[in-house]
Amino acid sequence: MGQRRRRFSPEFKDEAVKLVESGVSVAEAARQLGLIEQTLRNWVEAHRKKNPKTVVPLSVDERARLRELERENHELRMKNEFLGKAAAFFARDYR
Repeated sequence: MGQRRRRFSPEFKDEAVKLVESGVSVAEAARQLGLIEQTLRNWVEAHRKKNPKTVVPLSVDERARLRELERENHELRMKNEFLGKAAAFFARDYR
């Protein structure tokens, strides 16, 4: 016969979720509480769906900085791609 299904009180679930949200990994919290990791993950996910965090919109300065960083990131990716092609070209000629 299979094992009986364990039941947990809403208070226990809330405390387990608070433990994860305080910075403890799901795996570590599950070990500490004697739970299966996936069970705790399900509780955390359900809690986050029920209580979404409000996202604070970016200020004008933050948006400008973000655009600047995105532009810089694009330039660096292009340079990296070029250098990779150049290295392949010169490596081919070296042989």
